[in-house]
Amino acid sequence: MKRIFIIFIAISSIFVQNSFSQSIKVAAELTEEYLPLLEGKRVGVVANPTSCVGKTHLIDTLLAKGIDVKSIFCPEHGFRGQAEAGAAINSEIDSKTGLPIISLYGKNKKPTAEQLKNIDVMVFDIQDVGARFYTYISTLHYVMEAVGESNLHLIVLDRPNPNGFYVDGPILQAEHKSFVGMHPVPIVHGLTIGEYAQMINGEAWLANGITCNLTVIKMQNYTHDSLYHLPIAPSPNLQTPNAIYLYPSICCFEGTNVSVGRGTNTPFEAVGSPTFNCNNNETYTFIPKPIKGVSENPMHNGKQCKGLDLRGKGYNIIKTKQLDLSYLITMYKCGGSSKFFNSFFEKLMGTSELRKQIENGIPENEIRASWQHQLNEYKTIRKKYLLYPDFE
Repeated sequence: MKRIFIIFIAISSIFVQNSFSQSIKVAAELTEEYLPLLEGKRVGVVANPTSCVGKTHLIDTLLAKGIDVKSIFCPEHGFRGQAEAGAAINSEIDSKTGLPIISLYGKNKKPTAEQLKNIDVMVFDIQDVGARFYTYISTLHYVMEAVGESNLHLIVLDRPNPNGFYVDGPILQAEHKSFVGMHPVPIVHGLTIGEYAQMINGEAWLANGITCNLTVIKMQNYTHDSLYHLPIAPSPNLQTPNAIYLYPSICCFEGTNVSVGRGTNTPFEAVGSPTFNCNNNETYTFIPKPIKGVSENPMHNGKQCKGLDLRGKGYNIIKTKQLDLSYLITMYKCGGSSKFFNSFFEKLMGTSELRKQIENGIPENEIRASWQHQLNEYKTIRKKYLLYPDFE
């Protein structure tokens, strides 16, 4: 466990705040805003390695302030961030604090009434990256639902959305709803975690029309135009700002036979497969290999993958403010077959249309035009829940 945690901290050290984000104060740092809401209460905390007040974990901060923390709840990747994507997370005891850790991934995605019976207030403090299929917002949904059903209070400590400077992608179709897409929003939703919580409540997305008693603690000095480089990696395979900018555009490959670089030192900064064949001099190669606690069984393990080097390409998205479909189109043309897509693709994309459009050779501009009407409707809804100045 200790060795795995050291690996996670090492890759997290790559993240530094740039000059655009130095003045932003995340809500967790504004203890004077939320500690009065916790004093004298029994508190549960939904947290992971990103849940820090400066360099101190939120749990340690709360305990040092005399807050009665009863339980820690953790999402995908675990409380210490030691698990790769999709790995089973077991509930355990935190060795540092002795507090019980309850996993909210796997079979127990939603806190049970039994797990909440000794809690008055739940605090949610997790760094999101602004993509519909990043499962922390699904965990948020289930926490809100459980809190609402138990008549508790939820406090969301808001954090910047590193992809919060644009909105793009197809809207999720109801038939493709899953844990990697629970709500009718585009791939890039353009909301902070606090704004997203307000939308879940406001659009009545919780079961049986219930409403969560919600308080969002706002950040200081944040706008949706702010460029924010995360000080801690949000998950083991998103190690750099470039990877985070690329993530909404290339996570779709997780629903294909193309590797996104898991099992290399550049995950989500390259795509490739053994069958890629474009006959050009710019083909990039890599060989995925197991990395403990990061990617222990990567796609195409031990095989040479050929494809695209995307290091540095993510920064183009800051200029274009839109998803880049060119990587998907190129990889399909240079290695497409009946086995290119798998059933997970529709869940990630939230639509049945994109696969058909790619297979039929529809140009990128026409694909983009096909989702604009619904995207514009979403943008109108989104504005109701904004807590910070928008990018438009």
